Amino acid sequence: MATKALFNTVVNWFIRQRIDQIQNFMDHPIETQKGILFSQLFHAEDTEYGKAYGFNSISSYQDFKNKVPIVTYEDFEPFIERARQGHKDVSWPGYIKHFAKSSGTTNAKSKFIPISTESLEYCHMKAGKDMVSIYANNHPENQLFTNKNLRLGGSSELHADFNTKFGDLSAILIDNLPFWVEITTTPSKKVSLMSEWESKLKAITSEVKNEDVGSILGVPSWMMVLLQRVLKETGSGSISELWPNLEVFFHGGISFKPYKDQYRQIIGKKINYYEIYNASEGFFGIQDRSDSDEMLLMLDYGIFYEFIPMDQFHFSNPKVVSLEDVEIGKNYAMVITTNGGLWRYLIGDTVVFTSINPFRIKITGRTKHYINAFGEELMITNVESALSKACEVTGASITDFTGAPVFMKENEGGAHEWIFEFSHHPDDLDRFTDAFDHHLKTINSDYEAKRYNNLTLKRPIVHIAKPDLFYQWLESKGKLGGQNKVPRLSNDREYIDPLLELNK
Repeated sequence: MATKALFNTVVNWFIRQRIDQIQNFMDHPIETQKGILFSQLFHAEDTEYGKAYGFNSISSYQDFKNKVPIVTYEDFEPFIERARQGHKDVSWPGYIKHFAKSSGTTNAKSKFIPISTESLEYCHMKAGKDMVSIYANNHPENQLFTNKNLRLGGSSELHADFNTKFGDLSAILIDNLPFWVEITTTPSKKVSLMSEWESKLKAITSEVKNEDVGSILGVPSWMMVLLQRVLKETGSGSISELWPNLEVFFHGGISFKPYKDQYRQIIGKKINYYEIYNASEGFFGIQDRSDSDEMLLMLDYGIFYEFIPMDQFHFSNPKVVSLEDVEIGKNYAMVITTNGGLWRYLIGDTVVFTSINPFRIKITGRTKHYINAFGEELMITNVESALSKACEVTGASITDFTGAPVFMKENEGGAHEWIFEFSHHPDDLDRFTDAFDHHLKTINSDYEAKRYNNLTLKRPIVHIAKPDLFYQWLESKGKLGGQNKVPRLSNDREYIDPLLELNK
C-alpha cells in the first residue's frame, strides 16, 4: 500500500506540470491556433495533398480558406485509400501505420481514419494524460493511481491490411499505451482487445469484480450494461458497495443527460463526472471544472479548428470562421485540420460556444442527426432538455430512444414519432407525452410555431420499447460495444422503421 501511495503521489506531481501549458493556450488561444495551422502547412507542403493545393504559397488564413476545400469523408476517401495501400507522403509526411475503423453511426459503410504517429502521441495520448491532469488539479486529494482505472473500449481487435493496421480507435490506443498506464488499468490488454462483445463482457466482469476500482472510463450506455452485469454477478447492492473507492467517471461518445439518474442510483454514492469529447478523427474537449458540464476546447493537440454557422450549413458557399470570430450561443458545424493528415475535414458534429474566454463548448448534435421535415429545426439538445423535464414530472427514466418524422398525407398534418426505452416507466404515458411536447414548445420557437393548432405538426406519437430493444437491434447489425449507437434523431425513417418492426 505504501508503494502504491508513493506511485500515486509521483504520478500526480508529473501530470500537474501540464496545467501551466493548458493555462498558456487558454491565455493565448488565437496565437496557439495560428501556430498550429502554419506548422501543419509547413510539415505537409511536400505531400501529394500539399502540392495539389499549394501549401507552400499559403501565407494567411484567408489564403488557406481560398485554396484548400472543405471536404467530407467521401471527398477525402481516395487519399485515405492511397495511404492505406502503403503509399508515402499522401496527405501527411511519411507512412500512416494505423487507421481507426469507424462507421460514426450504424451505417454499414466503414470509415478508415488515418492515425499518424503525431496524432497518436500529441493528440490522443496527450489528451488521456490531460484528462487525468485536469481532474488531479481540481481534486488534489485524488487517489486515481492508488486504485485501478476501469476502461471499456470498443469491441474490435487490430487487423493487418496492406502494410497497415486498422481497428477501433480504443484498440489502437490500448495497443500503444505506456507500461505505467497498463499496470494501473483493468481489464487486461488481452481482454480489452477481444472482438466478440458477449464473450468480452463476460471476461471483463470476471476480471474487474475483484479489483479495487477508483475510476471508470467509457461510453455511458455500454458502461451501464457492464455495471449492471457486475452487480448481477457479485450480488452487490450497489457499485459503491463493491468499489468503495470509486471517485470519478470519465465519459463521452453520447450525451450523459439521459443516464444521470441511473448512474446515481446504481453507484449509490456521490462521485465526480467528467465529460470528454473524443472521436477517431481527434480529441477535442475535456471538462475542466467539476461544477460544469461545459468542455474546454483543447487548442494544442495539433488540430486547427474552423466553424460553419448551422444557419448557413446547407448553402453552396457557406460562411466559415476561425476561432477568432465565433459567437457565444450560436450553433456551428465543426471543421478540423489535423496532424493525422485531415484537411478542412467536416467531422459531422455540431457545437455551441458557452464561453470565449476561455473557449468552452457543448456538443449539440450531428449535422445529419436532427429533424427538420417541417421547418422545426429540432436538435438533440432540445430533445434531451425536454425529456429531462418530462421524466422529472412523471418519475420516468430513459435508457435509449430514437425519433423521426411522420410525413404529411393529403390534408393530414405530420408528426414526430418516438420510441423510448424506459428503465423506469412514467406514471402516465399521456402525461409524459404532453410534458415532452410542452417543453419542446418552450425551448424551440420553430417547433412551437409548427405545432400551433396541430396545423403542421400533430401531437408526438410515442411508443414504449420492449426491454433491450436497442441492444437487440445493434446486436443484429454486429454493432455491440464501443462507440456504436442508434442515432437519436433522424430526418428520415431509416432507423425507426426497423426498430418499430422489431418492437412488435
